[in-house]
Amino acid sequence: MNYAQLTAAIKGYAENDFPDTVGSFTSATQIATFVEETEQRVFNAVQLLDLRKNVIGSATANNKYLEAPSDWLANFSLAVIDPVTGEYEYLLDKDVNFIRQSYPSPTDTGKPQHYGYWDQNTFILGPTPDLSYQMELHYFYYPESIVTAGTSWLGDDFDSVLLYGALLEAAAFMKSDPDVIANYRQRFDEAMIMLKQLAEGKNRSDAYRNGQFRMPVR
Repeated sequence: MNYAQLTAAIKGYAENDFPDTVGSFTSATQIATFVEETEQRVFNAVQLLDLRKNVIGSATANNKYLEAPSDWLANFSLAVIDPVTGEYEYLLDKDVNFIRQSYPSPTDTGKPQHYGYWDQNTFILGPTPDLSYQMELHYFYYPESIVTAGTSWLGDDFDSVLLYGALLEAAAFMKSDPDVIANYRQRFDEAMIMLKQLAEGKNRSDAYRNGQFRMPVR
């Protein structure tokens, strides 16, 4: 389901074209808000593979700070790549205070062993890199919304969670009857359960090591 189809479905299910209101809250803005709020809720509740990204960056010699990507939200891992062997060595996540205490002087240099969150845009490394190292960051981010991209993984592979989540937001916006809101909430919760089973169940196992899933037979 692309964004045009999703928009049409929201209007059809809700039996509402969401006409423009006073000011800038147009019909298109209203529906975009319903969808984007749903995406944010889903992205923070389910660990989808679509939310993972890997990038290679560079730590500069004698500079203990490493800039985070502009779309970075949280870390999965940070590794330093040995310039001679090419081996990956994963850094340990530590508090800034620990790094300051362990490596009190900027001249305490070497291959980074630890990292901390300096601010929303920067990591602090310990010790200060003695060379320029390639760093691999595996991190959590928000993929582009279906609102602006036109399509998305959720729209292509799990559109029910987008549809019922957006309808739940729309029902709250329209101040619908409690039974209507409860119905959409139930449908959305059911879709979320199925999505979690896929993302945090099937995507975390294989038949060789875990065996095929079997329902108990009575």
